Amino acid sequence: MCGIVGYVGSKPAYPVLISGLKRLEYRGYDSAGVALLVDGNLQVFKKEGKVAALEGVVGEQQPLSKIGIGHTRWATHGEPCDRNAHPHLSNDGSIAMIHNGIIENYAQLKAELEKKGYTFASDTDSEVLVNFIADIRMNNKCSLEEAVRIALKRITGAYVILLLDNDMPDTIIAARKGSPLVIGVGENEHFLGSDASPMLAYTKDVVYINDYEMVIVRPDELILKNLVNEKLTPFVQRLDLDLAAIEKSGYEHFMLKEIFEQPQTIFDSFRGRLDVEQAMLTLSGLDAIKDKLLAARRIIIVACGTSWHAGLLAEYLIEELCRVNVEVEYASEFRYRNPIIDENDVIIAVSQSGETADTLVALENAKKQGATIFGIVNVVGSSIARMADAGAYTHAGPEIGVASTKAFTAQLVVLELFALKLAQMKGTASPERLRQLIAALHAVPEQVQWILDNQLDNIKRIATKYKDARDFLFLGRGYNFPIALEGALKLKEISYIHAEGYPAAEMKHGPIALVDEHLPVVFVATQDPFYEKVVSNMQEIKARKGRLIAVVSEGDEMAEQLAEDVITVPKSDELISPLLAVVPLQLLSYYVGIELQVDVDKPRNLAKSVTVE
Repeated sequence: MCGIVGYVGSKPAYPVLISGLKRLEYRGYDSAGVALLVDGNLQVFKKEGKVAALEGVVGEQQPLSKIGIGHTRWATHGEPCDRNAHPHLSNDGSIAMIHNGIIENYAQLKAELEKKGYTFASDTDSEVLVNFIADIRMNNKCSLEEAVRIALKRITGAYVILLLDNDMPDTIIAARKGSPLVIGVGENEHFLGSDASPMLAYTKDVVYINDYEMVIVRPDELILKNLVNEKLTPFVQRLDLDLAAIEKSGYEHFMLKEIFEQPQTIFDSFRGRLDVEQAMLTLSGLDAIKDKLLAARRIIIVACGTSWHAGLLAEYLIEELCRVNVEVEYASEFRYRNPIIDENDVIIAVSQSGETADTLVALENAKKQGATIFGIVNVVGSSIARMADAGAYTHAGPEIGVASTKAFTAQLVVLELFALKLAQMKGTASPERLRQLIAALHAVPEQVQWILDNQLDNIKRIATKYKDARDFLFLGRGYNFPIALEGALKLKEISYIHAEGYPAAEMKHGPIALVDEHLPVVFVATQDPFYEKVVSNMQEIKARKGRLIAVVSEGDEMAEQLAEDVITVPKSDELISPLLAVVPLQLLSYYVGIELQVDVDKPRNLAKSVTVE
């Protein structure tokens, strides 16, 4: 969600901040702003709209400053507009602050401050917090650092805050709880960001800040403390990430680039973990909790959005191969449901960013009840990765497009590996069956490349044909049902066309009422034990004049005769084929969005990383 950047050093701060904000545009936002300290005076510029609109407000006469903070806002409290944009100033103009998160008890604090004569120019909880900090500093006659520490003990909610003070021309104070914060370490300079992307052009040495920690950042100094004022030793990590990974590299959109990267990212997800010759699996995270897994009463998969769809497919895989009970939970429901959890449960947390707020809180609650946490995340050093007892990175690389594509298929690969490795540990699948599945998984990158090479023009044609549809229905059975859900979600995200995903057999229990000659119905109908049942469902749609689109295995003549339009994927094992079937649905969503002239990389109202409720 909200993107934050900060810089202090020897360079002009404004260009660094603007460059950083542009790197963070993928997170989703509705306004942008910067605060710079110029000759002891805070200068704030902010504007509703894109970063380009902010640049227009600042103009060519860029303020000369070597320290500053910047923000892209995703609205929570107050509508998107100039006055609600960040940064916010304290009433006396001495402190500027940016904030990512939600202060839940802001209304109570605001009422207290209003009784003292404070006024507010915005509707935000963030402006309340900066004035609360200013009030504490004035009344206690203490430093800004101490005032922040006192304030954070009083507030309820999630936050990353960055503050500038008129009287500290070379210092940024920052703190976090529940939202990500990364510090980049340069030579006599420091960078701050919601993630590492704003600083990649300048440094690869970073420090990940934990919850309930504060940092005091100067050009030549990084002081890390907890909220009881104890100094901590920063752990500097070297990023294994290139700047080219977060650029378009000749593609028109990040989403298209990331779809086309999938042959490589799928390979990277199993590289070093899959030995097809020896039929060997290596997943060290599972070895670390082997005893817990073998004794587990059940496995609970916790995720949100696209990651939840990956978890649903994993439920089918793990139950089939490992014969252990699996439950899949929306993290946003799981955190509030008071579920029955104990030390015999293993929780798998699936998250691209590793910072999803609902998932983090759900894990904290589960851990308190004794459960073992296994994290599957893409971002190295993220909060879930640090919280988990063990885990596996997906190695998909940075995903800039808001709608997840390569991160989803990478999650599926790691979950496939998890199921295969656990089945091997438990002896619940024969060596021959495991060998078949390992070979099938190893073939996926080449098969995805075949889809990209051979089906692109066909998918573009289908997208053009159906771009004006008001609704879509996506249907699948068994392992393809989660793929139908994912296909519907992608189309909604990217084109703003209403779409529903359903189990094909459930169609007769309601959705069939929607079917007429105007409704496109997408069947995920690759060859599997349910295939004949799916064909029957297709005939039911055809009898009611529905517009049939089918994703089928190569050589399927029956479905080709039934469907109005067909997208072909290579044949694969039924447990592996969902990795292939989802790629055409990603492309279909992309090209429909292009036809409708939607910003496919940054769909309206969406954020890449949901770090608040």
